[in-house]
Amino acid sequence: MSRITRLRPAAFLAAVLALSLLVAAGCGSSSSKTSSSSSAASTTGSAKGGIAVLLPDSKSSVRWETQDRPSLDKAFTAAGIPHTIVNAQGDAAAQRTQADQALTNGAKVILLVDLDAGSGASIIKAAHAKGAKVIDYDRLTLGGGADYYTSFDNQRVGKLQGQGLVKCLSGRTKPVVATLNGSPTDNNATLFADGYNSILKPLYANGTFTKGPNQSVPEWDNQKALTIYEQMLQSTSNKINGVLAANDGLANSVISAQQARKLPKIPVTGQDATAQGIQHILAGDQCMTVYKNVNKEAAAAANVAIALAKGQTPASTATLDNNSGKPVASGTTGATPATLLTPEAVTKANIANTVIKDGFLKPSDICTGTYAQYCKAAGIQ
Repeated sequence: MSRITRLRPAAFLAAVLALSLLVAAGCGSSSSKTSSSSSAASTTGSAKGGIAVLLPDSKSSVRWETQDRPSLDKAFTAAGIPHTIVNAQGDAAAQRTQADQALTNGAKVILLVDLDAGSGASIIKAAHAKGAKVIDYDRLTLGGGADYYTSFDNQRVGKLQGQGLVKCLSGRTKPVVATLNGSPTDNNATLFADGYNSILKPLYANGTFTKGPNQSVPEWDNQKALTIYEQMLQSTSNKINGVLAANDGLANSVISAQQARKLPKIPVTGQDATAQGIQHILAGDQCMTVYKNVNKEAAAAANVAIALAKGQTPASTATLDNNSGKPVASGTTGATPATLLTPEAVTKANIANTVIKDGFLKPSDICTGTYAQYCKAAGIQ
């Protein structure tokens, strides 16, 4: 026969209080908090009559969560526009579900960073069926027919990378150049490649440079990039003299592989001007990056989204073909009005006058640990 243990009154009250606190903690919520799961991270709230932002992942670049999310949230909040911001964490099906939920909840504008052209086009089609407008943000959804596009001049980004690598390899005889392209499903990666190949191909053709391994990195995955680059080193007996890496994350994979094999430092390009990328530049492990002021991009996109949410017609600075992303004349069938911002090359010489001066990064973001000595030498305090 079981025995029932009696609690003293004080113990009983303590137990009830603990249980009450536990239930309250489980049920409490706040629309101002950010929540996350394995499939998506979100800023809770309502997009009814407002704007829904669909971010792609956290893997391709840290910018989506550290720069884009807070900048967009701040702009929409200041304008008093209802909005939600969610992240699909690389899952195209999850992003479509997020879009459908936003449309069901009454969103009038979708700000989309697609994961691939097919899934992006399906979201645009669904939005248009509900009478909502769509802005392709940073990445153009090829053939999707978005109402507007806001990004940087991505071919210019690639040209800056190519020119930067040429300058960093100056004086070397027929250096072997390897290339780590971005994701094949990201049209921006294609535009970057168009830009840097326009610089590098003539140099391969005339024998100034030697073309080495060239491969795309699925989903911009840095771990996959590390494996790919290690295979490149293996296939060339470690004889790679420079690397065109399409962003700072891929550059870090290259640098990690070089260091693991105790190989000399070689020129490596990048993009996004991440804190890690700037640290690598200061330490001499990376020769340059491309600075795209994401805060300005987010502000430009927010202005367009707010105008559309209010039923207004936003201004544009360019018109791009939906199927190629190339400039076309205004009024061309299958074209999208766009705002394209200007990127900037960053080397050790101008870090202080670009990312630091603009407040994009703070010295405290960069000058940590062993990098403090490099900051001091570069005049960054």
